[in-house]
Amino acid sequence: MSRDREQKLSSILEIAKAMSVERELDQLLGLVIQEAKSVLDADRCSIFVLDAERAQLWSRVAHGLRSQEIRLPLGEGIAGWVAQHDTVLNLPDAYDDPRFQQSFDLSTGYRTRSILCAPMRGAKAEVVGVIQALNRNDAQPFDAEDEELLLALGGQAAVSIQNALLHEDIERLFEGFVKASVVAIEARDPTTSGHSERVATLTCALAATIDRCEHGPFASFHVSPTALRELRYAALLHDFGKVGVREHVLVKAMKLYPWQREQLALRFELARVAAQRDHFAAIARGEPRPLGELEEKLAQLDGYWSTIERSNQPTVLSASGFDGLRAMRSCTIQGCRQQFELITAEELELLSIPKGSLSASERAEIESHVSHTFRFLSMIPWTQDLRSVPELAHAHHEKLGGQGYPLGLKASQIPIGSRMMAIADIYDALTASDRPYKAALECAKALAILDSEARRGLVDSELLTVFIEAKVFEGVEKG
Repeated sequence: MSRDREQKLSSILEIAKAMSVERELDQLLGLVIQEAKSVLDADRCSIFVLDAERAQLWSRVAHGLRSQEIRLPLGEGIAGWVAQHDTVLNLPDAYDDPRFQQSFDLSTGYRTRSILCAPMRGAKAEVVGVIQALNRNDAQPFDAEDEELLLALGGQAAVSIQNALLHEDIERLFEGFVKASVVAIEARDPTTSGHSERVATLTCALAATIDRCEHGPFASFHVSPTALRELRYAALLHDFGKVGVREHVLVKAMKLYPWQREQLALRFELARVAAQRDHFAAIARGEPRPLGELEEKLAQLDGYWSTIERSNQPTVLSASGFDGLRAMRSCTIQGCRQQFELITAEELELLSIPKGSLSASERAEIESHVSHTFRFLSMIPWTQDLRSVPELAHAHHEKLGGQGYPLGLKASQIPIGSRMMAIADIYDALTASDRPYKAALECAKALAILDSEARRGLVDSELLTVFIEAKVFEGVEKG
C-alpha cells in the first residue's frame, strides 16, 4: 500500500470518528464534503440525501451552494441517476455524458470537467444518498482508487446520516409531544392560554442573557443549545400536571362555584317570598303589623345579598369584612314543611376565604399539579440530553428559604433553571390579562412584587436583577 493511500485511509478513519458523534445534520454533511474534497484532492464536493417519500434528492451543503437548498428528482441528472441505479459513475468529461445537466454551470459560471459520483449505502446496504466530487486539482480524471475511497467515505457517512436523521426524528417527536401537551393543558384551563409558551420564552431569554454575562455572579455561567432546549421543554411542561386536577377547581374564578351561588340565590328568593307570605298572612288574620316592617325585612335581605356578592369576589378582605356574613348564620327560612338556613356553614366558610378564590383544600389540590407534573414527566423515556426535564419542572414553585412546594427545597437544592422559571412564572401570572379572578398588573407593579419576594429570600435576587436590568420581560406579548 502506498504511503499516500495509507494517509487517505487513515484520514477517512479519523473523519469517521468525528462523524460518529456529530448529531447536527448540516454540520455532519459539511464535515463529509470537506474530507471528501481533501481525500480526493477535488475542487468541489457535494452530498445529496435521498428523500424516498418524495422521490427526491436534496442538499443544503455543497461547495458553491452553502446558503441555499436544492432538490433533484430521483433519476434526473448525474446524482439522481446514481441514486436510482445504486452505481458509481466516473466521468472524465461531464459534457460528453447526456445525463449531465449543464444548467448549473451556466447559472454559476463554473466549468465542470470530471465527475466522480458514488452512492452512499447505509447499514442495510440501502441507498441513503449520493456523494460526488468535481474536478481533480491536478486536472486528471478520477481513477479506481478514488472510486474505492469515495465509496468507503460514503459508507461511513451514510450510517452517520441515518443516525442524524433518526436524531432529528426523535427531536420532532418530542417537539410534537410537548406542543400537544401544552394544547391539552390549555384546553382544560383556557383562561391561562399562552401562559406556558410565555413562561418558556421568558425563561430561555433569561438563560441566554446570563449566558452572555462577562462580569458578576454569572460570568462563568454557560448554557449549551441542548441545555437550553431541555430548559425550554421543562418550562413548556411546567403545568402539565394540571391535567390531574379536577377541572372545576382548576378554573374556579369566584369563592362560590356557579351552582353554589345559584342555590344561595334561590334560597334568598325563597326568603323574600316567605317574608311576604308571613306578612300578608298575619294581616289576613287581623294581626296588626308595624309600618314598614316588610320593607325593612326585604331591605335586610338585599343588604345580606350585597354582602355575599362582595364577599364572593376573590379580593383580599379584612377579618371585619366577614361580620355581615356571620350575622346571616342565625337567619332561617320557614318553608311549607321545614326550616332552612339562609346560608350554610360550607357557604360561609367559602365566602370567608381571606384571599383569592380557593379554600385550603382546593389550594392544596391546585398545588398538587407540581407533583402530578413530576410523576407524569418521569414516566417519559427522555433522551440523555433531556433527562432533567422532570426535575426542572418539579421545582418551579420552590422558594429559596424552603417555604415553597412540594418538597420545601432550600436554595442549594433548587436548580438554576427552576429559579429562572419561577421568576418567569410569577411575572406572567401577575401581568396576564386573561385571568377572570384578578386584574392584570402593570409591569412596574409586577416587578415591585418580585423585588419584594427577592428581599424576603423567596426568589433569586441575582437572577431577578438581570431579568430587570436586561428588560427580559419585554420579550413577550401578554395574552
